[in-house]
Amino acid sequence: MTRRDLLQSAAVALAPSAPTIRRVEVFPVGYPVTSYFKFFAKPIRPSVFVKITCSDGHFGWGQSVPIPSWSYETPESAAGALRDYLAPAIIGMNPTDFAGVHAVMNRTIAPSFSTGMPIAKAGIDLALHDIAGKLAGKSLPALWGRKPLERITLSWTVNVKKVDEVEPLMAQGSERGYRHFNIKVSPDPAFDVAVASAMRRVAPKCFLWADANGGYTTQVALETVPRLRDAGVNVIEQPVPPNRLRGLAALKKQGALPILLDEGVVNVTDLEEFHQLGILDGVAMKPARTAGLFDARHQLEYLERHKLMFLGSGLTDPDVSLAASLVLFGAYGLNYPAALNGLQFLAGSFLKQPFRLEEGALRLPAGPGLGVEVDEAKVRKASRA
Repeated sequence: MTRRDLLQSAAVALAPSAPTIRRVEVFPVGYPVTSYFKFFAKPIRPSVFVKITCSDGHFGWGQSVPIPSWSYETPESAAGALRDYLAPAIIGMNPTDFAGVHAVMNRTIAPSFSTGMPIAKAGIDLALHDIAGKLAGKSLPALWGRKPLERITLSWTVNVKKVDEVEPLMAQGSERGYRHFNIKVSPDPAFDVAVASAMRRVAPKCFLWADANGGYTTQVALETVPRLRDAGVNVIEQPVPPNRLRGLAALKKQGALPILLDEGVVNVTDLEEFHQLGILDGVAMKPARTAGLFDARHQLEYLERHKLMFLGSGLTDPDVSLAASLVLFGAYGLNYPAALNGLQFLAGSFLKQPFRLEEGALRLPAGPGLGVEVDEAKVRKASRA
């Protein structure tokens, strides 16, 4: 815990008549998947809503978004961890004591290499931030003392099995107002380069971002990243697995493209260590991966101090998780199109006013807390189904 966190916890503990966490409810639900995406083998994208109610009646909503093919957390493990372990541990705590709540959650479900079960913990973190904003009557950027962007420009994800699928898929994105694109690459370098070249021909002025999800070996990455650069790619995300530190160091030294990390940067301590080791140019941020907004803010402040790059990414986030990403990226002045592809691949919403795409961009929620209103009756009905 940093000095700032300790001071925050002390101030919260001394606050007179502060509300406390009275109840934590957990609601597993699903969203229909509308088109092919490598991480979804089933037609439903699982999610877990979290509602936290305080002793004074204030409440907030969070959301955990596990994808078992992306990380070890499953919908069942996230729901079980929230219901049976994390929720009982935080009852009676001050909902605005983020540092204290995270310390308790990390004692309840311990870390391995880094934070344990961060996607599950993000559900609680987001609900607490929602409550904090509502208690203060402020949006989260206002609560943080930051002037946010009004909109976040999005990037359309291209994940194809054949090169001749590239142009029609990019046309779909262009019809919806997208002007920037990201591509899923690995494990086939020749195919990846061909797809990147085709994308650059179609969109010569776009920001083109390649994400390997750790799918290359070090040698293949060293051979392929320069070819991707020559094909028109602007940055490469997680070219090798996160534990291949020597591989990342070699790619950083090679300097063919900026090296952005993702899967391995869960906690700000990870970021500090990897930066000091000289293996990254920046991070593709995901509040779902970092156990929510509390640690994500520490990471973004570290990136700001050290003038490192940050991209806005997600786990095909819907609804509340998407709201949290938009608020975070807007508050910290994201300079690049965000790969937030929930609206691209998912149908349906549990918000009373679902997000609406505006020429390839989304407006930041402006209300108190996370700025969105969950349709509780719809969530409860879907969770019982």
